[in-house]
Amino acid sequence: MREALFYESLEDQRVRCTLCPHFCLIAPEHRGACGVRLNRGGKLYTLVADRVVSQEVDPIEKKPLFHFLPGSRAFSIATVGCNFRCLYCQNWPISQWPKRQPAESVEVLCPMMADNERILMEQTAVTPESIVTSAQALGCASIAYTYTEPTIFFELALETARAARVAGLKNIFVTNGFITEEPLRLIAPYLDAANIDLKGFRDSFYKRVCGAPLQPVLDAIRLYKDLGVWIELTTLLIPGRNDEDAELRDLAGFIKTDLGDEVPWHISRFFPAYKMRTVPCTPIETLRRAADIGRDAGLQYVYLGNVFEERGEDTHCPACKTLLLRRDGLLLVENRIMGGACPSCRKPIPGVWN
Repeated sequence: MREALFYESLEDQRVRCTLCPHFCLIAPEHRGACGVRLNRGGKLYTLVADRVVSQEVDPIEKKPLFHFLPGSRAFSIATVGCNFRCLYCQNWPISQWPKRQPAESVEVLCPMMADNERILMEQTAVTPESIVTSAQALGCASIAYTYTEPTIFFELALETARAARVAGLKNIFVTNGFITEEPLRLIAPYLDAANIDLKGFRDSFYKRVCGAPLQPVLDAIRLYKDLGVWIELTTLLIPGRNDEDAELRDLAGFIKTDLGDEVPWHISRFFPAYKMRTVPCTPIETLRRAADIGRDAGLQYVYLGNVFEERGEDTHCPACKTLLLRRDGLLLVENRIMGGACPSCRKPIPGVWN
């Protein structure tokens, strides 16, 4: 354990965490909503400043980031814990695991249940320097803080991002956007890109399905953009939950008006998971309709995810429709962008290309 950043000491050895908009009021020997920030003796500690539960090499397209170093590889790290409790979480065994453990437990072995079998997942001790060294050895151009929620392992992410910047590597957050202004301003100078989940556009959906309000996410998305971090947004469409036309029009309008029509919007297909195993997969027609709504709103770059047969991952010039980036699933097949512009009409294509 190490002392956490962003908290206030209160009476009776209580603390208030200020890292995310939950602003958890934490009694001694209790954890915050994320499960990995622990009040011990009136001080707030992070349990994940020096250990990860996953280290993988991913194509950048998996994040998904389509306008950021296409075809490159990202060294992806994650810890246990999350400040959301999404009922459909694909990574729930690691994101929700700490919330089921007693406050005193800091075991390195994580007991979990999956498919009625007991799984022990061993966390790995790391340092920022060891993460950077691994990323370089594996030929990665960036480090991605991903899989769970990077905000809740902020201390590790911040120190690693600083070391990565010195080493010439890029830094990427794949995040739910539930972070307060001060920590975001602190880490933003070291972040090059972020894919932010905009999970819907109704506060009722966020509170019921994700366990948090919507407005702080919108505020953070605007701030990411204002601070110069390249952003792309992802929305997972869940049948009957966040796929009404009116909600999608409002969401697309937010992107266009508050962020700009050049911000890519990834619309992804839902597959049953965690506590929403009985909800059906998203119909293909729903995804197509959402894409049309985005384009009708004026968004220049709308992509379809988890439906590779639709060829919704390709990038076309919004001016002359030339195919610029051809993808086969998560594999970049062809990149025709020259000098950050369309090779046919020379329209600048927003993104980070080198």
